[in-house]
Order: sequence, then C-alpha cells, then structure tokens
Amino acid sequence: MARAPIATEAAPEVDAIEGVALPRERGDLFGQAAAEAALLDAYRSGRIHHGWILGGPKGIGKATLAFRFARFVLAHPDPRAEAVTRARDLSVPADHPTFRRVACGAHADLLHLRRPWDEKAKRFKTELPVEEVRRTVSFFGSTAGEGGWRIAIVDSADEMNANSANALLKILEEPPPRSLFLVVSHAPGRLLPTIRSRCRRLDLAPLTPHAIADALGEIGIEGDPKSFAAAAELADGSLRRAATLVAADGVGLMRALEAIVARAPDLDLRAAHAFADRVAAKGADEAFDVAVDFIAETAENGARRALETRGLSAAAAWAEAHDEIGRIFGRADALNLDRKAAVLAALRALAEAARN
Repeated sequence: MARAPIATEAAPEVDAIEGVALPRERGDLFGQAAAEAALLDAYRSGRIHHGWILGGPKGIGKATLAFRFARFVLAHPDPRAEAVTRARDLSVPADHPTFRRVACGAHADLLHLRRPWDEKAKRFKTELPVEEVRRTVSFFGSTAGEGGWRIAIVDSADEMNANSANALLKILEEPPPRSLFLVVSHAPGRLLPTIRSRCRRLDLAPLTPHAIADALGEIGIEGDPKSFAAAAELADGSLRRAATLVAADGVGLMRALEAIVARAPDLDLRAAHAFADRVAAKGADEAFDVAVDFIAETAENGARRALETRGLSAAAAWAEAHDEIGRIFGRADALNLDRKAAVLAALRALAEAARN
C-alpha cells in the first residue's frame, strides 16, 4: 500500500489509500471504543502519561485513534474543562478549526513523524530516518504555538532504525511539560525495552469481520456486500487490509495462489508466471502488496501445519522458506529489483519447502 500515486504538486503520503481519507482526515473510528475510552479517562484524570504506545496489527485504527486523540487534546487543552468532563468520546466536530488544521497537516502543535518521500529516487524511504525523529528537538524546544499541548505522532515506530530509536528515547527520557508522544507500533514487543518502559502501552483489538464489512462502504471503498464480506474474512481483523483486498481482487489472488500451492512440491510454471505477471504489472501496487502478504502467510501456515502433523524437521523447512521469502521481497524493495522475478523466487521457495 505504501506506493506513490501519480505525481501531484504535494509529496505523496506513505499511508494513502486511493479514495480513502487519511488517518488525520478521518472523523470516525471503527471498533475501538475501549481504547478510546481508556485515553479519554486518562486525559480527564489530569495525570496523563506523556508517552503512549498504541499497539496492534496494522490497519486496525491505531493512527486514526492517535490523530483523534491529538485533535481532542489540542481542541480542549484543559482536562478539567466542562467539554472534557461531559465528553462521551474523543470526537471533534469536522467544522472545528482544530479539526481542519489537523486534517490539513497544518497544526503548529502537532508533529507527524513517518517515512518520508525520496524525491530523487521517486519512492518512500524504507526506514523512518534519524533526521525525521530529530525534528522533535526543535519542535519540543519551542513554545506551543497555541499555548497548550505539543503532540508528536510516530507512525510507525516499527520502521525506525537503531539511530532513530535512540533519538526517540532521548526525548522520551526528558519530556518537556505538556507534551504527548503517541507511538504507533504494529509489534510493540520488538521496540527497545527502554522505549517501552517510558511509555504506557495501549493495545487495540483486531476488528471483527462483520465490523470490517460494515466499515468498508463507510470509508469510501467501492464494491458490493459479497466482496466486502469475502475480503473481511481474509483481512485478519485489519480494515486497511480489507480495503486493499477489495481494490486488488485479493480473494481472486488468494484462490490463484492456493491453486499453485496445492500442486507443490511441483510448480506449475504457467500458473506461476501468470500469477507473477498479474501482481507485478505496472500500476498493480495493491495486488503486489497483497501477494507478498499471502505468500508469507502461506509459508507461516505451512510451518504451523507441518509441526502439528509431520514434525519439527518439516516445520523447520517451512520456517526457513518464510525467512527466505522475507529476504527476497526485502531485497526487491530495498534495491528496486524486478518484482516478477521476486514473486517467482518466492513461489519456488514455497514449492521447495513442500518437499520436506
């Protein structure tokens, strides 16, 4: 999903889905009432922790919740205010000045850190670089533009390298007054223990298939109820993934991959090439991302089934294939290698694992 759209005057957004509002633009939040209530209660207490890790699988609403909370705090800087006391959730009216400024990415007291667009290479950087995280130094070193809170959203922390993580840790260790850090993470357990120890962790739950199917139409995805339901079942609780599946005919891709894997360890070269051509075609970024996920999950599921039915040796072969698939697509992404060749190599890794 993190591919550049057709060039426009503004830089592309790493988290953009065509036709769908960005997290900072969204006024709604699906299926995360418990997490929302936890943040509201913490803010109302007047003793809110300065750092929060919003954890959970990708695409379940973590960034949307981060912006929703940021908007609420910026719109209501006094946690003792009547509007905060009476609030039932973190919503801010769409016509509120704070909502509009946050939606435009133009609020002086909100800093959004994410992988930047590399104009020279015409692609997004593969990591959240230290230079991006160090923007917090000047941001928190200045007076809040509107005299209230200053908030940084790290989206996502999983993409930080070692230098970036250490730079974030440094500012977390000595947080300025009235500062908030909302750290989005798809795998919080992999963050530096020192970062985890300086933040409160709030895990969001995967969405139910029913909730996802209902939400797809509301966020602007085009399709019919049948396709929404099928995508929701394959989405593993992720609304973002379901949206991608609908756009890329993920159900059809999954069926094509299952047909190829069903013949393993033999590899149907004609079917493999057809699959690779389909997902590696120009403009098929969503289909390629879906295929990468499906292939990796096929290896992961193969390891699990092999361990249950055939023993450790067979499971190890599938686990090794899973790691090799990760390396194949990692190299293809980092070095901008031929996508079709990467898909074919990954399919061969699956077939080889099935020999054991």
